[in-house]
Formats: sequence, C-alpha cells, structure tokens
Amino acid sequence: MTEPTFTLDGQTLAKLAKQTLPDAENHSLLSKLKQLNPDYPLRLARIGSEWYRIGGIVDVNGKRIATDVIEWTERTFRECGQNLHTLIEHTLEQQLCATQIIGNTLYLVMQTGKKAEEFVQIEIDKIQEVSNRFLVDELNPPEDLEEFIDPLEPKAIQPFAIGTARYQYRRKTDVAIFMAEMSKHPFNEHPAQRFMDDFNRSSAGAGATFCHDWIIRPFRHTGRFGEQIVNVEIINTQAKNIPYLETLTAKGTALHTQLNRFDRQAGYPFAWFFYMLKGLWVPTQIGVAVFKDISGDFSYLPERDVAVLKDWISTPYSV
Repeated sequence: MTEPTFTLDGQTLAKLAKQTLPDAENHSLLSKLKQLNPDYPLRLARIGSEWYRIGGIVDVNGKRIATDVIEWTERTFRECGQNLHTLIEHTLEQQLCATQIIGNTLYLVMQTGKKAEEFVQIEIDKIQEVSNRFLVDELNPPEDLEEFIDPLEPKAIQPFAIGTARYQYRRKTDVAIFMAEMSKHPFNEHPAQRFMDDFNRSSAGAGATFCHDWIIRPFRHTGRFGEQIVNVEIINTQAKNIPYLETLTAKGTALHTQLNRFDRQAGYPFAWFFYMLKGLWVPTQIGVAVFKDISGDFSYLPERDVAVLKDWISTPYSV
C-alpha cells in the first residue's frame, strides 16, 4: 500500500489564509486545509489569547491615510521640518485617528505519524483592524515622537472596524524535523525532547495522540554573546475539567484510585505523569509517592511506565 504524500508549504498556506474569509468557528479555513492533505487528520488545537499591535492611520470617516503609524510619523515629522508642534497641528487639522490590529493566533495540528513528534503545527492569525482613538489629544499633546506613536492616555473614540476580519499566515513547524534539530544541541537533551521520548515509550504513547493535548511554542532569542538560540516550550491544550491532585498523603490503593480517576478524565493512561512534568494539577510529590509505592508492596504501573518514572526519579526534569 502506497503511503499518502504530505504536501504543505508556507507559500500555499499564506495564499490560502489570504483568500479565506473568516467565520466565527473557522470552519471554512479548516475545510480548505483538510482538502490540501485529506489523508492526514487535522484539528484546531488551540486559540491563543487576544493580542494587539499598533496599526495605521485613518481619518474620522475611516479613509485610509497610512498602513503604518510609525513609518507615517517619522516621515511626516521630517516633512514638518522635524518640528513636533507643526506635526501635532497638522494631525489635529486633519482629524486623524490611529488604528490597532486586534488578533488571536490559531494553532492547528496535522498528525503525520504515531510518534509524539510526528505532527505539523500551523499558526494562523485571525485579525481585525480597529480605530478606537484620535492620533493626538489636543488637551494632552505628546512630548516626543514615542508618545505621539503610542500615548499612555490616548483620546478615545467610539471604536469602528476598518475593513473586514482576515486571516494572516504566521508559520508552519514540522515538529519532527524541529525536534531533530533540537537534539543536536551540544549539551544535555532538551526537556521537551525528553518529554516526547517519555511519552512515546510509556503507555500514554500507546493510548493517545500527543498533539490532541499538547503543542509546542518554538522561539528564538539572542544569547549574551550575540548568538541566536533556538528554544521550545511544551503547551497543554486540554479543555477538560481535570481535578487537582491534592491528597499528598495518599499511598497504595487510595493513590492508585486517584491516578486512575485523573487519567480517565484526561483521556489516556499515565497522563498524570506528563501533567506533573508541566506543573499542571499534579505536584511532583505525587511522582515521589508513586515511586515509593512501586518500590514497596504495590505494583499498579505497567513496566514501561515504571521505567519512565524510575528515570525521572534518578534524573528529574520539568518542561
């Protein structure tokens, strides 16, 4: 049987996002993405918190003046002879308004294999440009260009939308390739890689699909010597109401019962261990208590999970 071919490049995703009109539940976007690779399961894993960034400039009627308030301000300031007072007067005469881009990032995952790292993560921003303030408040004028561009106490107006909402492609991450690059780090294994390896070799990997509950956030930063450092964070996307494991004194049958209840609500075996690593609802003392149980008279973990837990006890880590 021929393996299905996976094709999904950034240029295609950017074009698809640009040509798709957003709807409340993002059904149209999901449908088009599924059509690109129908043999691979795709789902919306997470909608990020609302964010905003500085936008452009319009007049009071919504007519576009500039798409970038920073570029317009610096250019117009020079045209005004680098005189801030002249720039302010010009702005007030034109009754110019500033806009901001309000958005949420959609995290979509496409499963490409059975291992934890075998998925592609697609990030697409759902954005809307809105005007909600005058560019300058005549009663509290800015003292410099920085305050002109982003005042602490702007003069508010009744917000109005500029155009329609739209999608904007952010990035695509082939997680298997990304984690393989992370594994080339010259020092110790990255906690995120160990997290996925432990998931693969435990009963969780046999009973669940990693990207149904977990995604990644890759990011770069500059080191102290100017070097570019690539890092990654594991993020939980679980929306279920999972209880906090509070009874730190539990052991034996009582502890086993609590762990089973947690795993059932999370949806897969040995889930408590990975939530513990992330610091979600399961304190690390639980892991220590389970280890004491299985080192004594109790044997309620599969051997594969025992091996993972013993390695964690020997060399603890978190993500």
